[in-house]
Amino acid sequence: MNRRRWLGAAAFGAVAGWSGHLLAQNPRRKTKAKAEAEPKTGDESRPAPQADEQVNRVLDQVRTDGRRLPGMIGAVIKGEEILAIGAVGIRKIGSPEPIRVDDVVHLGSNTKAMTATMIGTLVDEGKLGWRATIRDVFPDQAEGLHPDFQAVTLNQLLSHRAGLPHDAPWWDLGRGLSTTEQRLALLDWMRQRAPTSRPGSTYAYSNVGYALAGLMAEQVTRTPWEELMRRRVFGPLKMTSAGFGPPGNPGRVDHPWGHQAAGNLVRAVHEDNSPSMGPAGTVHCSVPDWAKFASLHLRGSVGGVRLLRPETMKALHTPAPGEDYAGGWSVGDRSWAGGRTLSHNGSNTLWYASIWLAPARDLAFLSATNAGGDPAATACDEAIQGLIRFANAVDRPRRR
Repeated sequence: MNRRRWLGAAAFGAVAGWSGHLLAQNPRRKTKAKAEAEPKTGDESRPAPQADEQVNRVLDQVRTDGRRLPGMIGAVIKGEEILAIGAVGIRKIGSPEPIRVDDVVHLGSNTKAMTATMIGTLVDEGKLGWRATIRDVFPDQAEGLHPDFQAVTLNQLLSHRAGLPHDAPWWDLGRGLSTTEQRLALLDWMRQRAPTSRPGSTYAYSNVGYALAGLMAEQVTRTPWEELMRRRVFGPLKMTSAGFGPPGNPGRVDHPWGHQAAGNLVRAVHEDNSPSMGPAGTVHCSVPDWAKFASLHLRGSVGGVRLLRPETMKALHTPAPGEDYAGGWSVGDRSWAGGRTLSHNGSNTLWYASIWLAPARDLAFLSATNAGGDPAATACDEAIQGLIRFANAVDRPRRR
């Protein structure tokens, strides 16, 4: 679903309507793979910020403007600091608990930029290369794959130019198997399919591509993607709230629940997509922790931590000629941003989240709501617009 308003965003990911149904997440079996060494970490986490009344007014207006959205959180980031943040509404329909600025939200396909960042650390260490192919990384499994698919590169997977399908039968990849084993089953599932287009020639958004990119990282490190993310991204950035699957605990309202429409009613749902598609979209974290990741991509480092070499960060932000997607980001140009923008949206049909970066102004904008579908997508778009107007009032954009 594309959203081409004045923001010029594209709503990437498997975004369905309010009626989209998810199955509950399967537990993951412990792996026997050897774990990597503990990473170096940066400064201590920031204290929980206070909600800004003006931001709250922006969020509450878009949340309630003809919509039935339970809650919403939004933030403006300047460099490494949260300039302003707000939270309005409730964690769960039918429960009184208010949503808080430090509550955990589901990021959906905004996970992709995090997966690409983790992979960038492996590129910097020489464990993977942007031109590494499926055949290079999986020589034993490559036999029987379509020749064009064997030649698909890591960079093509991360830029949606591998000619792969949008999705796979995620829940049928092997119940009871580890998520790594399920992603290996996904590779085997691809044996039956030729690429839908010549790899490298056409943009076609693909959750399958990001799952396989995550599998490439697992293969060369002998470490599950989930552990790679903890050790190479969440740990160094002190994203202590980050994890996978639906936020909070079943049966409790300790964090917001996702919501979907059921006829004329809206029901709370504590579910997510299959863990097997993790690299494409199962990360959750608080908005303040998400802000740390945004700051990393604004400045190249955060809290004294530089995860990637400058050339690697640049590669993640540079689309192929004629394209506008790279490394988990839609890349554009906006006058309000003073030039280039990096953006993405994500939804598991029960949540919706949006991120926009304006590097020339050292600003980032985040919005998230605990509901999915078109009403949520529109609300997140309008929340970002309101947050940009807020920032313009306190941070005059530079002339180009």
